[in-house]
Amino acid sequence: MNREYAFEMAASNIRFGAGVTREVGKDLSDLKIKRAMVLSDPVVSRLPPCLTVLESLAEEKIECALFDRVRVEPTDGSFQEAIRFATDGHFDAFVAVGGGSTIDTGKAANLYSTYPPADFLDYVNPPIGKGLPAPGPLKPLIAIPTTAGTGSETTGVAIFDYEAMQAKTGIAHRRLKPLLGIVDPDNTRTQPPEVAASTGLDVLSHAVESYTAMPYRDRPRPERPLLRPSYQGSNPISDVWALEAMRLVARYLVRAVEDVTDDEARGAMLLAASYAGVGFGNAGVHLPHGMSYPVSGRIRNYRHPGYSSERALVPHGVSVILNAPAVFRWAAEACPERHLEAAEALGFDVTGAQAADAGKILADRITWYMQRLRAPNGLRALGYGSEHIPELVEGTLPQHRVTKLAPRPAGEQELARLFEDAMTAW
Repeated sequence: MNREYAFEMAASNIRFGAGVTREVGKDLSDLKIKRAMVLSDPVVSRLPPCLTVLESLAEEKIECALFDRVRVEPTDGSFQEAIRFATDGHFDAFVAVGGGSTIDTGKAANLYSTYPPADFLDYVNPPIGKGLPAPGPLKPLIAIPTTAGTGSETTGVAIFDYEAMQAKTGIAHRRLKPLLGIVDPDNTRTQPPEVAASTGLDVLSHAVESYTAMPYRDRPRPERPLLRPSYQGSNPISDVWALEAMRLVARYLVRAVEDVTDDEARGAMLLAASYAGVGFGNAGVHLPHGMSYPVSGRIRNYRHPGYSSERALVPHGVSVILNAPAVFRWAAEACPERHLEAAEALGFDVTGAQAADAGKILADRITWYMQRLRAPNGLRALGYGSEHIPELVEGTLPQHRVTKLAPRPAGEQELARLFEDAMTAW
């Protein structure tokens, strides 16, 4: 194998500040945009962030159409509904107002309406799809997050549930990145505490996973620069962003959840989400995310508190964090120093800690956050048991984009043990 010798750093432009959502109309006007598709979900579309966007576009006399049917935890079906709306609307720009589900839906609508493929799976990550790169530049996409979690405003990745397999997969290419992420602390004022907790735990895991991922030099070298994956493995630039995201989480996550009026904490967690997004958007995530996809895709009856949903729903951040302690306990022997550095960044005093204890130390620190923020106590709390492990393993195995970035290789037996360990968190 010819090993990788280079890494790339790609991220969206970011504008941060209370009230900057009002500027989006001027941004589109300066880009000479005539007609924009605004994406949101049925709840956010009625709240101040989306209403501010629509007012801003109207002030600049930019024609727009609101697509407010984004599904929280989107599916291939909900993506295709947005794609049809985008294709029929002949838009020359996109504005996504909401959480990661909305921003990811905007990325898919932009790609598929600009370069329609022969088959929906052509752009989807292998082995489920062909993983074809975006053929050329996309139309401008401005992302306006209303949750402090996914960091989707910085990345070229769009995640969805592929219903035929009952597992999550995604589309990944640098050209999917938003042109601009408008990160406005005013937009998280309406975020319920349960949503702040789930999305904040996602930030935490993003940062730790990207920092502990396989080093970029251990990946195979692509035949062409265009084929270099978005998720490249840990690298010196992503490390900086991941560590700072962890430090922000340590200082502000609990505050942001326990006091929704704490403006400083809410703003800092939005920054942490973007920082972690720059980190994992280039380094990647690994097993906690790969294992989370079947956990959320195959959920049967569980409905997480704080989320308005008529269907079974486990929020993405919850499905990720429930796997994290088990993974880091197991993976730490591959790079114990990085696991200790992550625990320290998350607020644990590692003075005198031994390398052999790195996995337990980091897992215990993450479990502390889970308990403080009232996360479910393991996969059993979602309705899973040991009898479900074979199907959870089956749903994880196709997630090559992330599972192959684990610092230790994980096959069926390793994944089965990890799921068993994740059944109860404490």
